[in-house]
Amino acid sequence: MDPTLKLLAFLILVLANICPIKSDFSHCEKVVKNWAFSSLQQRVKEDKHTLRDLLFFLHVPRTGGRTYFHCFLKRLYANAQECPRSYDKLRFDPRKQECRLLATHDDYSMMSKLPKEKTSVVTILRNPVDRIFSTYEFSIEVAARFLVHPNLTSATKMVGRLRPGATGVSTLDIWPWKYLVPWMREDLFARRDARKMMGSIDIKRNDPYNMEEMVMPLQEYINDPRAHELVHNGETFQVAGLTNNSYFAESHEVRCCVQKHKILGEHVLEVAKKRLDDMLYVGLTEDHRESATMFANVVGAQVISQALTENSSMESAANSKSGQGSSHSESLPDNDDNQDSTSDHKADEIGSTEDLEEKKETMTVGKLMEAYEGCISSLRKTQSRRRKSSLKRISPANFSKEDRSRVSEVVIEQIRSLNHLDFELYKYAQEIFAKQHKHVVEKLSSMESESMFNNPGGITMWKFFSSAMCIVVLLALLFLFVNARRRMSKVKI
Repeated sequence: MDPTLKLLAFLILVLANICPIKSDFSHCEKVVKNWAFSSLQQRVKEDKHTLRDLLFFLHVPRTGGRTYFHCFLKRLYANAQECPRSYDKLRFDPRKQECRLLATHDDYSMMSKLPKEKTSVVTILRNPVDRIFSTYEFSIEVAARFLVHPNLTSATKMVGRLRPGATGVSTLDIWPWKYLVPWMREDLFARRDARKMMGSIDIKRNDPYNMEEMVMPLQEYINDPRAHELVHNGETFQVAGLTNNSYFAESHEVRCCVQKHKILGEHVLEVAKKRLDDMLYVGLTEDHRESATMFANVVGAQVISQALTENSSMESAANSKSGQGSSHSESLPDNDDNQDSTSDHKADEIGSTEDLEEKKETMTVGKLMEAYEGCISSLRKTQSRRRKSSLKRISPANFSKEDRSRVSEVVIEQIRSLNHLDFELYKYAQEIFAKQHKHVVEKLSSMESESMFNNPGGITMWKFFSSAMCIVVLLALLFLFVNARRRMSKVKI
């Protein structure tokens, strides 16, 4: 199909999905309230601070989650423990898989396909204005990589040839980039074609966010129907489970009602807040160092502890079986149908995880943080090089923090208004983060105290400290006594 016709078809699809056929306020209020009531009735029975069998990393786009995935989670979990095709729209029932880590851009509705009582959820949220900037910039950055092709037709054909044979997960397979990148790609080619037709033109160089000769201006981007559908209030809709990638049957109608009747968004916000309350960990992009340290202590420490416990149990079971001799092998069925590749597959999985398990046995939170620091430094350098390479193709439309600070207050205020639910959810996340921080500090302080009194070396240090304090107090009393005697002698004279 011609690229222009493809774009037109997508526009028609998006516009058709903006609102349901019946969207009057009374109907919408009933739909949204029923969904919210049902969602709020779901209770978490176990202690939310305890890591369960499956960790679901709900990755909100452009919050820095990739660094957590590569620099924390990939070090804590073996490849065999990761649910297959995590970052794609999953094509399997996770309840039938023996996986321990699910990291995905899928929204909270994924929980409907997971064993709720055995799943812990973690996420990271970001200041909504910064997230909109980052989403806009990343859409353009990835789309600009296709400008090496002479035209849009060539670029789309290349994508069609590469994707069927790809073994990994492409950005073009991941929500929401599978919608946003093609949109930006087609826009960039259209503007490049227009520049060629106009010949030499003078391009403004002072504001990359309003350089329409090169890229779609930010204000045009935030007002487009696709941004309303995929970007605005994205954190709230993703945590609530109401994106256009949702597994909830009613999600489309609820989302459309909220988009048409702003006041109904309060019900969705309450559900999203409840979801955050039930999570094992909630991080903040802006408080990066504190968030990473807390993640290592809250999540990392428990993953390491789980691995040690499981290894101990496996060793005990192995010792028990070895004492039973060959009776186990004799009890296996003789049916050849049972002798498939499953055992070989499991053996491969065990072999692939041996090195990681050994690392876990010696891993500590401190070592995990050290590894994280080295990893994130390397990852950021790679991302920076790739970003610069992509943005060279649309120079001088290069983005920076200084450029962001010069964007007009009118545009910033419009972003705030369009993302009012995300702002409220972010404030709530900040409150949760503060409580988490206090809880972790208290727990670490308690552990240090116990270590001091339970460790002979700690007792010695505590005795030394106590003795030193006693000496200081005695010297102070002696000093006061001498001064008092001097004052008394002066009075007598």
